Amino acid sequence: MSQPGVLAFAGSARRESFNGKLIRAAVRSLDESDFHCTLLDLRDYELPIYDGDLEATEGLPKKVLELQEIFKAHNVLLIASPEYNSSFSPLLKNTIDWVSRASDTTPSLAAYKGKIAAIMAASPGALGGMRGLVALRSLLSNIGVTVLANEVTIRQAHQAFDADDNLVDAENAERVRTLTSELVSIAEKLGA
Repeated sequence: MSQPGVLAFAGSARRESFNGKLIRAAVRSLDESDFHCTLLDLRDYELPIYDGDLEATEGLPKKVLELQEIFKAHNVLLIASPEYNSSFSPLLKNTIDWVSRASDTTPSLAAYKGKIAAIMAASPGALGGMRGLVALRSLLSNIGVTVLANEVTIRQAHQAFDADDNLVDAENAERVRTLTSELVSIAEKLGA
């Protein structure tokens, strides 16, 4: 049975990722609530590019099975997604694809169906990753995740964070707090 907690992660493995900084800032704002939050680092889960032949011959990789259990243990997702060529990152897509697969203990899409998610993006560009969130929202909705209408984009991300990964602009910080507060409120109302 899933727990009433948030699984937070960034769709980037780069050490100084703007979206890694954004997800850590969002988790700090969640820490102000009583809602349990797990911060996941996808760097800890190196996965091969999804390959149906590999899955058929070798089954799901061990790291995929670990990720499936982590996803199943949370009803709420908080994702910070970089924008790659007007879409979301290959790392995020590959992770979503592998975790969606059926295993001996998990039906297909069980890690996603019925979940609630909030999405965010940080980008050095003028749109703050907005175009990538359109594609991510579509994918998540298609696999059974209810995505909040509200989202956060951080423009000029190369200037948006201080040395401790805090948002330097008070308005951006407040937008993140508002999003995480809304996510917790809706999850509580829905009993997620």
